[in-house]
Amino acid sequence: MTRLSININKIATLRNSRGGNNPDLIKVALDCERFGAQGITVHPRPDERHIRYSDVFELKKIVTTEFNIEGNCQEQKFIDLVLANKPEQVTLVPDVLGQITSNHGWDTVANQQYLKQMIAVFKQAGIRVSIFVDPIVEMVEAAATTGTDRIELYTEAYAHHYHQNREAAIAPYVKAAEVAQKIGLGINAGHDLDLQNLKYFAQNIPGLDEVSIGHALISDALYYGLENTVQMYLRQLNSN
Repeated sequence: MTRLSININKIATLRNSRGGNNPDLIKVALDCERFGAQGITVHPRPDERHIRYSDVFELKKIVTTEFNIEGNCQEQKFIDLVLANKPEQVTLVPDVLGQITSNHGWDTVANQQYLKQMIAVFKQAGIRVSIFVDPIVEMVEAAATTGTDRIELYTEAYAHHYHQNREAAIAPYVKAAEVAQKIGLGINAGHDLDLQNLKYFAQNIPGLDEVSIGHALISDALYYGLENTVQMYLRQLNSN
């Protein structure tokens, strides 16, 4: 069964827009778990425009499923945050300062030595490591020699082309996943997966361990309610 990890960044964005604590990020995380999510994901950024560093410490106290912290390991503050909280998983994303959202995977060839060093730091602390990659076989193969446990396939291209030609859109992801399986990497996926494209993706990607979904799920919750929306995503993710 593929696990659903809910990214709650957008809840923090809404809270921060008015100050105070409404919506309550901790309550939302607990409710997401209660409604069936198998993980909680956060992606703190240096400007703390959504998830604050202090949020991570509070979430670590209450998350009982899988806690996944995403971010840019080129920032020492991020490294320190992850090591202080020791989540079940850290996902390394090659963001740049001020980036609105993640928009590309690691060049695992050019950054091979750097990734080896950083992954070793987190694995020595007992944290499972996943690295963000594009669905390019060469990048998947090079990811395997960094020491990472998993890759997270960056799915924006799939989502963008899904309604035009879903078979063509998913083809490079299937190939990348097959290679990852062959060389022993776990497979996560995320970015722009939603109620329209999730089922087809999950049905066609071999060995898919986990998807991380935030923006679309929180947006759908405005119409369908959070509990119902979480259940809708779970049904799409694991239906035949």
